[in-house]
Amino acid sequence: MTLHTFRHLRRARASVLALALALPAAVSLVIAPPAYALFGFGGIVFDPSNYAQNVLTAARTLEQINNQIQQLQNEAQMLINQARNLTSLPYSALQQLQQNVQRTQQLLGQAQNIAFEVGQIDQAFQNQYGNVSLSATDAQLVTDARNRWQNTVGGLQDAMKIQAGVVGNIDANRAEMAALVGQSQNAVGALQATQAGNQILALQSQQLSDLIAMLAANGRSEALIEAERATAAEQGRVQRERFLTPGSGYQPGNAQMFNGNN
Repeated sequence: MTLHTFRHLRRARASVLALALALPAAVSLVIAPPAYALFGFGGIVFDPSNYAQNVLTAARTLEQINNQIQQLQNEAQMLINQARNLTSLPYSALQQLQQNVQRTQQLLGQAQNIAFEVGQIDQAFQNQYGNVSLSATDAQLVTDARNRWQNTVGGLQDAMKIQAGVVGNIDANRAEMAALVGQSQNAVGALQATQAGNQILALQSQQLSDLIAMLAANGRSEALIEAERATAAEQGRVQRERFLTPGSGYQPGNAQMFNGNN
């Protein structure tokens, strides 16, 4: 409740109390008979018409006071409801959601061999998945093929780690969802209900980020598999071409056997 709202509420309650205290005096003044009607020749004179008019006036005055009291009570209730609508939600899921996002980001940052970074991807494809040179030695071809295989296996392992991390976030997200729904159902005002709804939307955004991370990791592993397969096919073509290319043929030479004895 704000200070301004509290002051309005206090004024309303003070007005109600003042009217309640002034009511008996006001009624007594209204129904009191005038002096000329109380005393006459030899005793008290009673005027029924004047008495009825006084009673009617007192009833109308009482009705007006009751209406004013009801109006002040309604204003006080309105201020109370306004204070409830301005009450902030005493619960926040932000820290837990940030921890879940950070955990997934750490797993993405641990990508093996080829990271989720455009520059590194371009460099790796130029060095390991580019055109296979005809002049490359057999040892170099074997080394390049092994590096590509390691990239593929590392990508598959990274995808499985991210999948495990996303699954690990499910329990924490379920607990946060239950807490936020409870806060929303028990909200005392519009502000608390709105804040609970906003945090539920934030939780859904965190779950979507986990899903995007998992799809990215799976797509990366599949891309590495396809890149390794394409480069292996190109390497096979180069090796076959080198095998079929005519060489210098057989050249006779001298040979010694049995320690040089003929």
